[in-house]
Amino acid sequence: MTNMKIVFSALLTALVLGGPVLGQDLDGTLKKIKTSGTFTIGYREAAPPFSFPGPDKRPVGYSIDICMHVASSIQKQLGMENLKLNWVPVTAENRIQMVAQGKVDIECGTTTITLSRQEQVDFSLMTFIDGGGLLTTAGTNWHGIADLTDKRIAVIPGTTTEKALADFLKKEFITVQIVKVKDHLEGLAAVEKGLADAFASDRGTLAGIAITSKDPKRFALANVVFSYEPYGLMVRRNDPAFRLAVNRALAGLYRSGGFIPIYERWFGMFGKPSEAIQAMYILNGLPE
Repeated sequence: MTNMKIVFSALLTALVLGGPVLGQDLDGTLKKIKTSGTFTIGYREAAPPFSFPGPDKRPVGYSIDICMHVASSIQKQLGMENLKLNWVPVTAENRIQMVAQGKVDIECGTTTITLSRQEQVDFSLMTFIDGGGLLTTAGTNWHGIADLTDKRIAVIPGTTTEKALADFLKKEFITVQIVKVKDHLEGLAAVEKGLADAFASDRGTLAGIAITSKDPKRFALANVVFSYEPYGLMVRRNDPAFRLAVNRALAGLYRSGGFIPIYERWFGMFGKPSEAIQAMYILNGLPE
């Protein structure tokens, strides 16, 4: 058999068996996971229903379930019998650097995909679509945007919400008092204790922290949406093999409809997903 025939036979065999055409050595994050037997996942501790500690203190939530599926897919791809998951809490302030510096392999929370953030990290396919809103106490009688004037609005510094809110208020010629809080739970507490008139964050997260509070009936979402927030899983830059592995897991989840029980588990009480979220699942269910 000539050399050309040998090469062609090898290529044909690989294609038929569904494996890679030419074997490639692992590198980057996939090599790290394979060698260490550990997948290090960054997660937010105060972002229900996306990511928060469950009754046994283990992280739970919509984003956590998505990442569990990704971990299972990567374990299968690497042919590993066992894979240890190392959960590392991150904050709004340090989450990007935790990924960029390799302290976590992936971040699963409520991080908005932006072009400026992609100067430091890469993102997976979209995992959710949300918009900035305001959580207030029930009975707050705001009829329009003008009612925000001189109100105290709590916000987490360093988030896309902070910038989007500032841009929105400037465009509408509205002046408010900004109350800085460290996380979602502190924002909720600020409204609850009367230290702020409203807490600004993504509407899905606001609904989640209200529902999981001691008295959900005390809170309400104002009829205000001031930003577009597409979520994704953060991964390190210049690691295309790992990003592809993550995206392959997500696309398969969306194509198969496996996202349905995950969505219903965490958002079923809000009814059917919006048209935007339904479109996101369809458009990100890329063919293999």
